[in-house]
Amino acid sequence: MSKDFARSFYSSKAWQDCRNEYMKCAGYLCEDCMKRGVYRPGIEVHHVEELKPWNIHRPEVTLNFDNLVCLCRECHKARHKGHQDRRYVIGDNGEVIIK
Repeated sequence: MSKDFARSFYSSKAWQDCRNEYMKCAGYLCEDCMKRGVYRPGIEVHHVEELKPWNIHRPEVTLNFDNLVCLCRECHKARHKGHQDRRYVIGDNGEVIIK
């Protein structure tokens, strides 16, 4: 599920076209599984550099093939493990910030 600041980006034609073209270039296969010699369909396109409010409008981050990877659902969850499930983060000064 995308965060509020990214919803309009993920529904944009630019992202849909980029995502479809990237999946085509990746052969519709999970790139992490392929590194292990396993061939599974890729169904998600993941941004290696996580999208944040300060980079969501930077195409060199959002639409750059060098920042994308095609993943199966399990590998995508694994890449996000530890980020998605946290209900808080630790700020720069050590303070606890509730999400």
